[in-house]
Amino acid sequence: MEYVGKRMVRWLVVAALAVWPGVGEAQVFPERPVRLVVPFTAGGATDVGARVLAQALAEVLPQPVLVENRVGGAGMVAAEFVIRAPADGHTILFNNTSHAVLRAVVPNASVDPIRQLSPIAILSEMPMVMLVSNGFPARDGRGFIAEVRANPGKYDFGSTGGGGTLGMAALLFQQTTGLAMNEIPYRGGAPATLDLAAGRIGLVFDIALTGLQTYKGGQARAFAVTGPERSPAAPDVPTWREIGVEAEMVVWQAVFVPSETPEPIKSALHAAIARVQQSDALRRKWTELGVDRVLALPPAESAAYVQRDVERWEGLMARAPKP
Repeated sequence: MEYVGKRMVRWLVVAALAVWPGVGEAQVFPERPVRLVVPFTAGGATDVGARVLAQALAEVLPQPVLVENRVGGAGMVAAEFVIRAPADGHTILFNNTSHAVLRAVVPNASVDPIRQLSPIAILSEMPMVMLVSNGFPARDGRGFIAEVRANPGKYDFGSTGGGGTLGMAALLFQQTTGLAMNEIPYRGGAPATLDLAAGRIGLVFDIALTGLQTYKGGQARAFAVTGPERSPAAPDVPTWREIGVEAEMVVWQAVFVPSETPEPIKSALHAAIARVQQSDALRRKWTELGVDRVLALPPAESAAYVQRDVERWEGLMARAPKP
């Protein structure tokens, strides 16, 4: 791939470190392999995104970037692992919009992922895709809504629980439409999509990163995307609003480090990420996978961005019916 050379990125990282008193060439970052921790199973959208970024960073940093899946607790297992890791930039969390509901889903956790983790960069924005099994008795999104409304409680949807984007999209969909479906929990988006393709469940909301591949591969039908506009990667698929769902959901992906990580390390990480995100080859890769916007928002903007979503989604979760 046509990523910027290691020498240029190393210079940027050293420069980011050197502007801080007492920090300079002797403390080149990273000094050892970087772990990119993913809260969900291998093969799902979050894992795919992490591996795309890890490959890009590994080609420009002096150390490898290794993806590590730590599944459980709606993402809290991975978040706590990163929070408790040394705050030196060598252990990073890669997560998405589901990070915004961690406190609501796991209210009695021993850590606070919003307070104790700082975003380094918002990397991308994309919609969720409303995937429907090929055998479902409806031809389009409006037909799907009519069928489910006429048969409350008959159909199942796959979810990774309230703490995953699959469950978050389903929650917003049900709150907006008033439809009654049965939630079937999975440990990740990949196994949920496998059951959808096999016809064992009727609906899955998946991140465009993998959802559009499922649709284009013929394993399921795409009845809508959740963004404000149609996705350039699938212009034939209507938006939620076009099928009568008066809501929107945009999924972001981001990297986080422990909040007490020194500012020069945060700046160095952002410098490396910003450079690879500017690469034409990487931007094409993201776009092919269904990303609508390729970003590298700086830490302060990323923190404000995440906080707005935390407030939105914690409010939606508070209004959700209790099991």
